[in-house]
Amino acid sequence: MLKPLFAVSVLLSGIVPALPALAQDADTVVATVNGETITLGQMVAMRQGLDAQSTQGLPDTALWDLMLDQMIRQTAVAQAAEPLSKRDAVALEIEKRAYLAGSVLEKIAAAEPDEAELKAAYAQAFGDQTQPATEYSAAHILVKTKEEAEAIAQQIKDGADFGQLAEEKSTDNSGPNKGDLGWFQPEQMVEPFAEAVKALEKGQVSDPVETQFGWHLIKLNDTREVTPPAFEEIKDQLAVQVRRDKVQAEIEKRMSEATVEKTEGLSPDLLNKTDILGE
Repeated sequence: MLKPLFAVSVLLSGIVPALPALAQDADTVVATVNGETITLGQMVAMRQGLDAQSTQGLPDTALWDLMLDQMIRQTAVAQAAEPLSKRDAVALEIEKRAYLAGSVLEKIAAAEPDEAELKAAYAQAFGDQTQPATEYSAAHILVKTKEEAEAIAQQIKDGADFGQLAEEKSTDNSGPNKGDLGWFQPEQMVEPFAEAVKALEKGQVSDPVETQFGWHLIKLNDTREVTPPAFEEIKDQLAVQVRRDKVQAEIEKRMSEATVEKTEGLSPDLLNKTDILGE
């Protein structure tokens, strides 16, 4: 009698070692909706995509239930779209392409820059600069021809407002901001533009200046002396820049290796042909 009673007491006390759990992987089914499976892999991917702040303090059990409920609802509603329309099919293809491209670049950007990369970025930004450098604040009006620039220059001489003319006439994206280019150092600009800026007095407007972008009228707003920040002060900003540079380099690399063939003879007006996607 002792052995059976002992076995019962052990079971009731909960100290019998648990049987090993079955191995779980990305294909483990956590629910089905009308025969369509929702997998553990989908749940994990969804969890990774959530904002950490929105799930802070939420127990795993509650988070699991909320996520699974949402996925079940989405699946049930999404099934109403079957069979896919042409519009749905192409929209999903666009989403897939964007996601995959983002995933590739996200992996590139995730790598922590090392000290050598950070110092190289610092050197690229500031070179051997140890003395204060001059920064310029300027605005410009960019047009296509010298004749246009000369006509606008005459309007300015006659008393027209530079900022208003920039809004009305400038062909680049600074126009809505009255032509303002913010603060910059001359080496950040193409040479003819930089030389013209350095020759101006505060408040003065240049004669028409030609660059590869067109014809500029430049107004110098102000100048200031700046000292390069210490390396340690801007390591975080440098890390961001290194990551951006790596992402851009990856894009350029992939483009250089890609075989691109554009179909000739298609009119941009075809973008308005919405009927090809059906209802």
